[in-house]
Amino acid sequence: MKKVIVLIALIVGTTAMAQQRKDGKRNSMKDMTAEQIATLQTKKMTLDLDLTDAQQTQILALNLENAKKRKAKMDERKAMRDSGERPKMTSEEKYAMQAERLDAAIAHKAALKKILNDDQYAKWEKTRKKRGDRDQMKEKRSKRK
Repeated sequence: MKKVIVLIALIVGTTAMAQQRKDGKRNSMKDMTAEQIATLQTKKMTLDLDLTDAQQTQILALNLENAKKRKAKMDERKAMRDSGERPKMTSEEKYAMQAERLDAAIAHKAALKKILNDDQYAKWEKTRKKRGDRDQMKEKRSKRK
């Protein structure tokens, strides 16, 4: 009987934690302005990479530009979804969208390489790779369910 009660408590606790996590990080950024997002990203990078004031200013400008572009794309997709006008994308459109995303990532990486010194850039690459690995694991887990 005790085992059954403990098992039920674990299931309820796990379910509550999973639901709480669902409303976590990703949704909290959705309501922020591009300026707020860029500022937070810059502050996180400052803490991780020990940026100078000049680097902070340059990275803030870069993050702000990227945040505005992402916000505009997100608003565009949301408007299409809300209006019900979400046509099926052709393979050429998917290719163009992916190529555009990769071009933006390459440009961002090149800009950061100009701003950061070698040690900072290496550390940024390492944390970026860790984050990417973690995201891939989450994606694999979600596909299994």
